[in-house]
Amino acid sequence: MNTATLAAMESRHEWFGQLDAESRSWINVLARSGIDGFVNWLAGEDFSPETVFDAAPRAMAGRITLQQTVDLVRTTTDVVEEQIHLLLPRGDRQALQLGIVHYSREIAFGAANIYASAAEARGAWDSRIEATVIDAVVRAETDESVLSRASTLGWNTASRVVVAIAATPREANLDNLRRASTKLGLDLLTSPHGDRLVCIFGGEAITDSHEACQLVARLEPYFAEGPIVVGPAADGLAGAPQSARAAASGYRAAAAWPEGPRTMLSDDLLPERALSGDGHARRTLGGAIYQSLAASKELLETCVGFLDSGSSMEATSRALFIHPNTVRYRIKRIQEATGYNPTDAREAYVLRMAITLGRLQNS
Repeated sequence: MNTATLAAMESRHEWFGQLDAESRSWINVLARSGIDGFVNWLAGEDFSPETVFDAAPRAMAGRITLQQTVDLVRTTTDVVEEQIHLLLPRGDRQALQLGIVHYSREIAFGAANIYASAAEARGAWDSRIEATVIDAVVRAETDESVLSRASTLGWNTASRVVVAIAATPREANLDNLRRASTKLGLDLLTSPHGDRLVCIFGGEAITDSHEACQLVARLEPYFAEGPIVVGPAADGLAGAPQSARAAASGYRAAAAWPEGPRTMLSDDLLPERALSGDGHARRTLGGAIYQSLAASKELLETCVGFLDSGSSMEATSRALFIHPNTVRYRIKRIQEATGYNPTDAREAYVLRMAITLGRLQNS
Protein backbone atom coordinates (compact mmCIF):
# COMPACT_ATOMS: atom_id res chain seq x y z
CA MET A 1 0.00 0.00 0.00
CA ASN A 2 2.89 2.33 0.77
CA THR A 3 4.49 1.61 -2.60
CA ALA A 4 1.20 2.31 -4.35
CA THR A 5 0.94 5.62 -2.49
CA LEU A 6 4.38 6.80 -3.61
CA ALA A 7 3.66 5.76 -7.19
CA ALA A 8 0.41 7.75 -7.10
CA MET A 9 2.19 10.79 -5.66
CA GLU A 10 4.75 10.73 -8.46
CA SER A 11 2.17 10.34 -11.20
CA ARG A 12 -0.36 12.89 -9.91
CA HIS A 13 1.85 15.69 -8.56
CA GLU A 14 4.63 17.32 -10.55
CA TRP A 15 6.14 18.91 -7.43
CA PHE A 16 6.83 15.47 -5.93
CA GLY A 17 9.26 14.56 -8.70
CA GLN A 18 11.13 17.85 -8.20
CA LEU A 19 11.94 17.15 -4.55
CA ASP A 20 15.40 16.04 -3.48
CA ALA A 21 15.97 12.43 -2.46
CA GLU A 22 15.97 13.21 1.27
CA SER A 23 12.58 14.95 1.13
CA ARG A 24 11.06 12.11 -0.88
CA SER A 25 12.44 9.65 1.63
CA TRP A 26 10.77 11.53 4.49
CA ILE A 27 7.47 11.61 2.58
CA ASN A 28 7.79 7.83 2.27
CA VAL A 29 8.16 7.65 6.05
CA LEU A 30 5.14 9.95 6.55
CA ALA A 31 2.95 7.90 4.21
CA ARG A 32 3.86 4.67 5.99
CA SER A 33 3.31 6.33 9.38
CA GLY A 34 -0.10 7.56 8.23
CA ILE A 35 -1.18 4.14 7.03
CA ASP A 36 0.06 2.47 10.23
CA GLY A 37 -1.74 5.15 12.23
CA PHE A 38 -5.00 4.33 10.44
CA VAL A 39 -4.65 0.68 11.38
CA ASN A 40 -4.02 1.58 15.03
CA TRP A 41 -6.83 4.14 15.07
CA LEU A 42 -9.24 1.61 13.55
CA ALA A 43 -8.24 -0.92 16.20
CA GLY A 44 -9.34 1.52 18.90
CA GLU A 45 -5.91 2.39 20.23
CA ASP A 46 -5.18 5.86 21.64
CA PHE A 47 -4.10 7.99 18.72
CA SER A 48 -3.24 11.66 18.13
CA PRO A 49 -3.28 12.78 14.46
CA GLU A 50 -0.20 14.98 14.94
CA THR A 51 1.91 11.94 15.89
CA VAL A 52 1.85 10.88 12.24
CA PHE A 53 4.14 13.82 11.49
CA ASP A 54 6.51 13.18 14.41
CA ALA A 55 8.62 10.87 12.26
CA ALA A 56 9.64 13.70 9.92
CA PRO A 57 11.91 16.58 11.03
CA ARG A 58 10.29 19.96 11.63
CA ALA A 59 12.44 21.35 8.83
CA MET A 60 10.13 19.54 6.41
CA ALA A 61 7.54 22.23 7.08
CA GLY A 62 9.91 24.64 5.32
CA ARG A 63 10.42 22.37 2.31
CA ILE A 64 6.86 21.17 1.77
CA THR A 65 3.95 23.62 1.78
CA LEU A 66 0.65 23.06 3.53
CA GLN A 67 -1.01 22.60 0.12
CA GLN A 68 1.47 19.88 -0.76
CA THR A 69 0.83 18.21 2.59
CA VAL A 70 -2.89 18.24 1.84
CA ASP A 71 -2.09 16.65 -1.55
CA LEU A 72 -0.15 13.97 0.32
CA VAL A 73 -3.08 13.26 2.66
CA ARG A 74 -5.61 13.25 -0.19
CA THR A 75 -3.54 10.94 -2.39
CA THR A 76 -2.82 8.54 0.47
CA THR A 77 -6.55 8.45 1.27
CA ASP A 78 -7.41 7.70 -2.36
CA VAL A 79 -4.91 4.85 -2.51
CA VAL A 80 -6.19 3.33 0.75
CA GLU A 81 -9.77 3.48 -0.58
CA GLU A 82 -8.68 1.79 -3.80
CA GLN A 83 -6.93 -0.95 -1.83
CA ILE A 84 -10.03 -1.42 0.31
CA HIS A 85 -12.04 -2.17 -2.84
CA LEU A 86 -9.40 -4.61 -4.06
CA LEU A 87 -8.52 -6.47 -0.86
CA LEU A 88 -11.59 -6.55 1.37
CA PRO A 89 -14.96 -8.31 1.11
CA ARG A 90 -17.87 -6.17 0.01
CA GLY A 91 -19.48 -6.27 3.46
CA ASP A 92 -16.43 -4.71 5.17
CA ARG A 93 -15.86 -1.91 2.69
CA GLN A 94 -18.45 0.65 3.80
CA ALA A 95 -17.30 0.78 7.43
CA LEU A 96 -13.68 1.15 6.39
CA GLN A 97 -14.51 3.84 3.84
CA LEU A 98 -16.33 5.87 6.51
CA GLY A 99 -13.39 5.31 8.80
CA ILE A 100 -10.80 6.53 6.30
CA VAL A 101 -12.86 9.67 5.62
CA HIS A 102 -13.00 10.50 9.34
CA TYR A 103 -9.34 9.60 9.82
CA SER A 104 -8.11 11.70 6.88
CA ARG A 105 -10.06 14.66 8.20
CA GLU A 106 -8.30 14.36 11.55
CA ILE A 107 -4.92 14.05 9.82
CA ALA A 108 -5.63 17.18 7.73
CA PHE A 109 -6.56 19.13 10.87
CA GLY A 110 -3.39 17.87 12.55
CA ALA A 111 -1.26 19.05 9.60
CA ALA A 112 -2.96 22.45 9.63
CA ASN A 113 -2.27 22.77 13.36
CA ILE A 114 1.42 21.98 12.87
CA TYR A 115 1.78 24.55 10.09
CA ALA A 116 -0.17 27.14 12.09
CA SER A 117 2.08 26.61 15.13
CA ALA A 118 5.19 26.88 12.95
CA ALA A 119 3.88 30.08 11.35
CA GLU A 120 3.04 31.56 14.75
CA ALA A 121 6.49 30.76 16.11
CA ARG A 122 8.12 32.14 12.96
CA GLY A 123 6.01 35.29 13.16
CA ALA A 124 6.95 35.84 16.81
CA TRP A 125 10.62 35.34 15.98
CA ASP A 126 10.39 37.71 13.00
CA SER A 127 8.76 40.34 15.21
CA ARG A 128 11.64 40.14 17.67
CA ILE A 129 14.19 40.49 14.86
CA GLU A 130 12.23 43.40 13.41
CA ALA A 131 12.20 45.14 16.80
CA THR A 132 15.99 44.76 17.14
CA VAL A 133 16.51 46.25 13.65
CA ILE A 134 14.27 49.22 14.48
CA ASP A 135 16.07 49.75 17.78
CA ALA A 136 19.47 49.66 16.04
CA VAL A 137 18.32 52.25 13.50
CA VAL A 138 17.01 54.56 16.22
CA ARG A 139 20.28 54.18 18.12
CA ALA A 140 22.37 54.70 14.94
CA GLU A 141 24.01 51.28 15.30
CA THR A 142 23.37 49.81 11.86
CA ASP A 143 26.43 47.61 11.50
CA GLU A 144 26.73 44.49 9.34
CA SER A 145 24.95 42.31 11.90
CA VAL A 146 21.88 44.57 11.73
CA LEU A 147 21.88 44.48 7.93
CA SER A 148 22.13 40.70 8.12
CA ARG A 149 19.14 40.47 10.48
CA ALA A 150 17.13 42.69 8.15
CA SER A 151 18.03 40.40 5.24
CA THR A 152 16.52 37.43 7.08
CA LEU A 153 13.22 39.32 7.02
CA GLY A 154 13.44 39.62 3.23
CA TRP A 155 14.51 43.28 3.35
CA ASN A 156 16.45 44.68 0.41
CA THR A 157 19.22 46.48 2.29
CA ALA A 158 20.25 48.44 -0.82
CA SER A 159 16.87 50.08 -1.50
CA ARG A 160 16.25 53.74 -0.67
CA VAL A 161 14.46 54.21 2.63
CA VAL A 162 12.69 56.80 4.73
CA VAL A 163 11.86 56.63 8.41
CA ALA A 164 8.46 57.82 9.59
CA ILE A 165 7.50 58.37 13.23
CA ALA A 166 3.98 58.63 14.63
CA ALA A 167 2.05 57.74 17.77
CA THR A 168 1.67 54.02 18.49
CA PRO A 169 -1.64 52.65 17.13
CA ARG A 170 -3.61 49.64 18.32
CA GLU A 171 -1.95 46.31 17.54
CA ALA A 172 -4.60 45.35 14.97
CA ASN A 173 -3.80 48.44 12.90
CA LEU A 174 -0.20 47.33 12.42
CA ASP A 175 -1.31 44.37 10.30
CA ASN A 176 -3.55 46.66 8.26
CA LEU A 177 -0.65 49.09 7.85
CA ARG A 178 1.57 46.28 6.54
CA ARG A 179 -1.02 45.15 4.01
CA ALA A 180 -1.73 48.70 2.83
CA SER A 181 1.99 49.42 2.47
CA THR A 182 2.45 46.32 0.32
CA LYS A 183 -0.36 47.47 -1.98
CA LEU A 184 1.51 50.76 -2.49
CA GLY A 185 4.70 48.90 -3.40
CA LEU A 186 6.40 49.77 -0.11
CA ASP A 187 8.49 47.42 2.02
CA LEU A 188 7.92 48.03 5.71
CA LEU A 189 9.76 47.36 8.94
CA THR A 190 7.89 48.70 11.94
CA SER A 191 7.80 48.34 15.69
CA PRO A 192 6.58 50.40 18.65
CA HIS A 193 9.43 52.24 20.36
CA GLY A 194 8.09 53.56 23.63
CA ASP A 195 5.04 55.70 22.91
CA ARG A 196 6.04 56.08 19.27
CA LEU A 197 5.68 53.91 16.22
CA VAL A 198 8.85 53.82 14.12
CA CYS A 199 8.37 52.78 10.49
CA ILE A 200 11.11 52.17 7.93
CA PHE A 201 9.71 52.30 4.41
CA GLY A 202 11.72 51.05 1.46
CA GLY A 203 11.33 49.80 -2.07
CA GLU A 204 11.46 51.03 -5.64
CA ALA A 205 8.45 53.29 -5.05
CA ILE A 206 10.67 55.63 -3.01
CA THR A 207 12.52 57.95 -5.37
CA ASP A 208 12.87 61.04 -3.17
CA SER A 209 11.68 62.47 0.12
CA HIS A 210 8.64 64.28 -1.27
CA GLU A 211 7.40 61.20 -3.16
CA ALA A 212 7.85 59.11 -0.01
CA CYS A 213 5.90 61.64 2.07
CA GLN A 214 3.01 61.51 -0.39
CA LEU A 215 2.94 57.72 -0.22
CA VAL A 216 3.01 57.71 3.58
CA ALA A 217 0.18 60.28 3.60
CA ARG A 218 -1.99 57.69 1.83
CA LEU A 219 -1.51 55.42 4.85
CA GLU A 220 -2.82 57.95 7.37
CA PRO A 221 -5.98 55.92 8.26
CA TYR A 222 -3.78 53.14 9.66
CA PHE A 223 -1.82 55.39 12.03
CA ALA A 224 -2.92 56.63 15.45
CA GLU A 225 -4.18 60.18 15.81
CA GLY A 226 -1.49 62.85 15.70
CA PRO A 227 1.31 64.01 13.41
CA ILE A 228 3.27 61.69 11.12
CA VAL A 229 6.77 62.96 10.44
CA VAL A 230 8.82 61.54 7.57
CA GLY A 231 12.59 61.86 7.56
CA PRO A 232 14.67 62.52 4.42
CA ALA A 233 15.29 59.67 1.96
CA ALA A 234 18.49 57.72 2.60
CA ASP A 235 20.50 55.27 0.52
CA GLY A 236 20.00 51.87 2.04
CA LEU A 237 19.29 50.70 5.55
CA ALA A 238 22.76 51.82 6.62
CA GLY A 239 21.66 55.43 6.02
CA ALA A 240 18.37 55.05 7.88
CA PRO A 241 19.68 56.43 11.23
CA GLN A 242 20.04 59.92 9.69
CA SER A 243 16.45 59.77 8.48
CA ALA A 244 15.30 58.46 11.88
CA ARG A 245 17.12 61.23 13.74
CA ALA A 246 15.47 63.94 11.62
CA ALA A 247 12.04 62.28 11.90
CA ALA A 248 12.35 61.99 15.69
CA SER A 249 13.37 65.64 15.98
CA GLY A 250 10.48 66.68 13.78
CA TYR A 251 8.01 64.57 15.74
CA ARG A 252 9.09 66.24 18.99
CA ALA A 253 8.71 69.70 17.44
CA ALA A 254 5.45 69.03 15.52
CA ALA A 255 3.34 70.26 18.44
CA ALA A 256 4.60 73.79 17.71
CA TRP A 257 2.92 73.75 14.29
CA PRO A 258 -0.55 72.22 14.75
CA GLU A 259 -1.77 74.10 11.66
CA GLY A 260 0.52 72.05 9.43
CA PRO A 261 -0.50 68.97 7.46
CA ARG A 262 -0.84 65.75 9.40
CA THR A 263 1.87 64.01 7.36
CA MET A 264 4.90 66.20 6.79
CA LEU A 265 8.60 66.01 6.10
CA SER A 266 11.02 66.68 8.92
CA ASP A 267 12.45 69.51 6.78
CA ASP A 268 9.03 71.19 6.89
CA LEU A 269 9.64 71.67 10.62
CA LEU A 270 13.13 73.19 10.47
CA PRO A 271 12.23 76.36 12.46
CA GLU A 272 10.45 74.40 15.19
CA ARG A 273 13.28 71.87 15.35
CA ALA A 274 15.85 74.66 15.63
CA LEU A 275 13.92 76.33 18.46
CA SER A 276 13.62 73.02 20.30
CA GLY A 277 17.40 72.60 20.30
CA ASP A 278 18.12 70.49 17.20
CA GLY A 279 21.65 71.42 16.12
CA HIS A 280 21.24 69.78 12.71
CA ALA A 281 18.22 71.97 11.96
CA ARG A 282 20.10 75.09 13.09
CA ARG A 283 23.04 74.22 10.86
CA THR A 284 20.73 73.60 7.90
CA LEU A 285 18.96 76.92 8.35
CA GLY A 286 22.01 79.01 9.26
CA GLY A 287 24.28 77.15 6.87
CA ALA A 288 22.87 75.88 3.58
CA ILE A 289 19.80 78.13 3.35
CA TYR A 290 21.43 81.30 4.65
CA GLN A 291 24.55 80.82 2.53
CA SER A 292 22.34 80.49 -0.57
CA LEU A 293 21.09 83.98 0.17
CA ALA A 294 24.36 85.45 1.40
CA ALA A 295 26.10 84.37 -1.79
CA SER A 296 24.32 87.31 -3.44
CA LYS A 297 24.24 90.56 -1.50
CA GLU A 298 21.28 91.88 -3.48
CA LEU A 299 19.23 88.71 -2.84
CA LEU A 300 19.89 88.87 0.91
CA GLU A 301 19.14 92.58 0.97
CA THR A 302 15.91 92.08 -0.99
CA CYS A 303 14.77 89.16 1.17
CA VAL A 304 15.35 91.12 4.40
CA GLY A 305 13.70 94.24 2.96
CA PHE A 306 10.71 92.25 1.70
CA LEU A 307 10.17 90.55 5.07
CA ASP A 308 10.65 93.82 6.97
CA SER A 309 8.13 95.55 4.69
CA GLY A 310 5.32 93.12 5.51
CA SER A 311 5.77 91.17 2.25
CA SER A 312 4.70 94.18 0.19
CA MET A 313 6.27 94.57 -3.26
CA GLU A 314 5.64 98.31 -3.36
CA ALA A 315 6.93 98.98 0.15
CA THR A 316 10.05 96.93 -0.59
CA SER A 317 10.72 98.79 -3.84
CA ARG A 318 10.44 102.14 -2.03
CA ALA A 319 12.68 101.02 0.83
CA LEU A 320 15.36 99.71 -1.56
CA PHE A 321 14.88 102.39 -4.24
CA ILE A 322 14.30 99.79 -6.98
CA HIS A 323 11.42 99.11 -9.36
CA PRO A 324 8.66 96.70 -8.15
CA ASN A 325 9.40 94.42 -11.13
CA THR A 326 13.00 94.17 -9.92
CA VAL A 327 11.66 93.06 -6.55
CA ARG A 328 9.53 90.40 -8.23
CA TYR A 329 12.50 89.19 -10.25
CA ARG A 330 14.73 88.96 -7.19
CA ILE A 331 12.05 87.10 -5.19
CA LYS A 332 11.88 84.55 -7.98
CA ARG A 333 15.66 84.16 -7.77
CA ILE A 334 15.44 83.80 -3.97
CA GLN A 335 13.01 80.92 -4.40
CA GLU A 336 15.26 79.28 -6.98
CA ALA A 337 18.33 79.65 -4.75
CA THR A 338 16.81 78.50 -1.43
CA GLY A 339 13.74 76.49 -2.39
CA TYR A 340 11.56 78.83 -0.29
CA ASN A 341 9.16 81.51 -1.52
CA PRO A 342 9.17 84.74 0.56
CA THR A 343 5.60 85.52 -0.53
CA ASP A 344 4.33 82.43 1.32
CA ALA A 345 3.84 83.15 5.02
CA ARG A 346 5.17 79.80 6.23
CA GLU A 347 8.18 79.83 3.92
CA ALA A 348 8.88 83.44 4.84
CA TYR A 349 9.10 82.29 8.46
CA VAL A 350 11.69 79.69 7.44
CA LEU A 351 13.72 82.32 5.61
CA ARG A 352 13.54 84.75 8.54
CA MET A 353 14.79 82.03 10.89
CA ALA A 354 17.57 81.11 8.46
CA ILE A 355 18.73 84.73 8.22
CA THR A 356 18.70 85.13 12.01
CA LEU A 357 20.65 81.92 12.63
CA GLY A 358 23.03 82.57 9.76
CA ARG A 359 23.93 86.00 11.11
CA LEU A 360 24.44 84.60 14.59
CA GLN A 361 26.70 81.83 13.31
CA ASN A 362 28.74 84.27 11.24
CA SER A 363 28.94 87.08 13.81
